[in-house]
Amino acid sequence: MPAWLPVLKMALPYIASVASTTIPAFTQRGGDKSAELVSQQISELQQAAAGNAESVRLLAEQMQQTVSAIEAGAEASQRALLRAQWLAGSALVVALGAFGLCLLILLR
Repeated sequence: MPAWLPVLKMALPYIASVASTTIPAFTQRGGDKSAELVSQQISELQQAAAGNAESVRLLAEQMQQTVSAIEAGAEASQRALLRAQWLAGSALVVALGAFGLCLLILLR
């Protein structure tokens, strides 16, 4: 399973909520553009922009937490891999020593 798949699964609900809140039903424009209609559309756009900014901020915080968790997991995996390599190397040295001892005993 690709490493980015759990991150994507975790982020999808937030992306859907951001998309649903950032696609507002703007005021339909008619044939005439009165000052009230223009000011109402500007107000709606400002509200949508403010909502977008908040959603982006929340998404950025969640992404930062996700990246931090991934980095911590990578560091832990790296330490575990290093321990396993040292253990395998030690086992190889012990096995070679035992093999040498067996040869020494057999040749006497």
